[in-house]
Amino acid sequence: MRTRHIAVALLAAGSMALTACSAGSLGSSDSSAGGKVTLNFLVDNGAETVKIANQLAKDFAAKNPAIEIKVETRPAGTDGDNLIKTRLSTGDMSDVFEYNSGSLFQAIAPEKNLVPLDDGQNIGNLDKNFTTTVTANNKVYGVPWGGFMAGAILYNKDVYAKLGLSVPKTWDDFMANNAKIKAAGIAPVIQSYGETWTSQLFVLGDFANVLTADPQFPDQYTKNQAKYATTPAALAGFQHLQQVHDLGYQNKDYASAKVPDALRYLAQGKGANYPILSALMSELIAENPGSENKIGLFAIPGTDASQNKLTVWSPAGVYIPTTTTGAKLDAAKKFLAYIASSDGCNSQTAASTPTGPYAVKGCTVGDNVPQAVKDMQAYIDGGNSSLALEFLSPVKGPALEQICVEVGSGISKADAGAKHYDEDVKKQAQQLGLSGW
Repeated sequence: MRTRHIAVALLAAGSMALTACSAGSLGSSDSSAGGKVTLNFLVDNGAETVKIANQLAKDFAAKNPAIEIKVETRPAGTDGDNLIKTRLSTGDMSDVFEYNSGSLFQAIAPEKNLVPLDDGQNIGNLDKNFTTTVTANNKVYGVPWGGFMAGAILYNKDVYAKLGLSVPKTWDDFMANNAKIKAAGIAPVIQSYGETWTSQLFVLGDFANVLTADPQFPDQYTKNQAKYATTPAALAGFQHLQQVHDLGYQNKDYASAKVPDALRYLAQGKGANYPILSALMSELIAENPGSENKIGLFAIPGTDASQNKLTVWSPAGVYIPTTTTGAKLDAAKKFLAYIASSDGCNSQTAASTPTGPYAVKGCTVGDNVPQAVKDMQAYIDGGNSSLALEFLSPVKGPALEQICVEVGSGISKADAGAKHYDEDVKKQAQQLGLSGW
């Protein structure tokens, strides 16, 4: 899923509402009066982000009174991306900063601009799905900010209990559930094509199954040696879209429904399953009070029940620029080690209810979180998760959401949609100068 779409989803979830407030001003400070080291910590200006940053600064300072953390804010989105790149290139970056992992992390030239971390920053405690997204030339450069997000199926537990259904671990089991749900007069699969980005989850959220069936797919896909249309496991996501439509398993207003409609149907039991990003749990609960324990989550099922895995999107990272030196560098490393510890996780939880499991081993989200988050935690703890394709390959196409809407609406067939997407990614791969394209 493209970064823009993730940002849209988070904004919709209400967890990234913008704020103009700043706990500090831009620009690095060398203040160390009275032996105290002051670090400027740059984060995006999302309301929840700022709350978490301020809580971390407070709790860290309580344990490290010789170090003060001053929180600064920057814009989100493209403006924020440009600011990060400009300040790194001019040597004017804050002492510590929060930014994306994955492809956008690679775009800021980490080997040139960032300080590599070592065991002192607790990198041995980090989930490998996260470290993969902040690694360059076999060196880890960041610690996780927040928790994982999943591409999965949210389901109404009351509907499942009433109909005697179990959480499916294969696609066939899922479709058998849907047949029973439809017979009960409930929409089996909620779709919200009124917001086209939501159409992609049966494809993008299915990637854990693709990787299980074909571990070499990301590398071969990047080299133009594998295609969605000719790789059975990758084609399956498009086939699922078509099958759900052809069997009449969608809500009647799937073409016009938007996220708030879909979440309401799910909360009220008018629909049973919603393939979507787990981050939308925040909006679901805010708009449908009391639904936090009625809605569960399961991975989009594949063909092998013993290989039932969750597709996850990595958290953002916290980094140290190479311009941070001396006493500030030592203090910054201590701060990152704190973030990557159970104390750091607890601090974040105190500031904001987690919407996904932490990427730090030993950290838990606690009991006061939605059931869907607990369900995600079980996949993470069991080692049954893998990264979305965008973290394993730079090859992405801009038209996937429109293609998925066409397949999911019966306008085109699955094989045609997969071929269309294979053509869609070609232009971007060429723009990136990837070999084989």
